[in-house]
Amino acid sequence: MAKTATLQPRFALNKKLVIGAAAVLVVLGGLIVAAKPGPAPRAPARVETPSSRILTAKETNFDFGSISMAAGKVVHRYWIRNTGVTPIVVRKMYTSCMCTTAALVKGGRKFDSYGMPGHGFIPTLNEPIAPNEAAMVEVVFDPAAHGPAGIGKIERSVTIQTNLESPLELAFVANVTP
Repeated sequence: MAKTATLQPRFALNKKLVIGAAAVLVVLGGLIVAAKPGPAPRAPARVETPSSRILTAKETNFDFGSISMAAGKVVHRYWIRNTGVTPIVVRKMYTSCMCTTAALVKGGRKFDSYGMPGHGFIPTLNEPIAPNEAAMVEVVFDPAAHGPAGIGKIERSVTIQTNLESPLELAFVANVTP
């Protein structure tokens, strides 16, 4: 029993030493993090507002309302325009889901339909749109693409990437019924 009594104070001393050392490490770590210089100042990011966009859309959101799977595919056309003073190049166009495709229509020419990345190759479009020129994005949604599990409210989008600004998003919603 005498041996146990002498080990307890030693263990208590070691425990206090470990806790004290851990506390010192935490404080030192906090001081190092606090003293570390922050990132170099950056130029302010360009804040895009709908009025500052070069490639604009007459509408960016559309509601198909209630649509029937049995009735088949539905189509909506979004009008886009280059409101800038220099040509803008549509680099790529893709959709948020395999149930949706989008095609650029410009000057009487309809380009290939584009779908969702990862479900086939999304080629570079590289189609210029001159200042004040309008084009159309024809979006086709297939409500039956997801089968019976696809009933209910859906939200999908089409992304248009250009050479000059952040992508333009065109979105739609629908309530899919059997």
